[in-house]
Amino acid sequence: MSLHRKLIVSLAAACALLAGSAHAQYVGPTAGPAAPSNVAAILKNPVDDQAVVLRGHLLRKVGNEKYTFSDGTAEIRVDIDDKVFMNRKIDAKTRVEIRGEVEKDFMESPEIDVDALTVVP
Repeated sequence: MSLHRKLIVSLAAACALLAGSAHAQYVGPTAGPAAPSNVAAILKNPVDDQAVVLRGHLLRKVGNEKYTFSDGTAEIRVDIDDKVFMNRKIDAKTRVEIRGEVEKDFMESPEIDVDALTVVP
């Protein structure tokens, strides 16, 4: 077998091997731990940057873009940017759904950084 032919056969075998291994690797999302379903679970085991969806009430404003939220299991501070709040009239009786991420900074109590706020019936 000539050197040129050996090179072509070797390259073809290498390409087939690479193509086969590329198809055998799964790179999509994997099932991880379930997101906490309530405020009490978040406070028990806060995981920084964990996505959450919660339903409950904004009980009171406690600072600039900071509110106390409760789903009936516990209370947690939430950070809602004015652009997310969108000047809606919401009080402690208004039921809302918040979508966001847990923020757990060293030596601070966890809070939720809210990305979306929806009024729900």
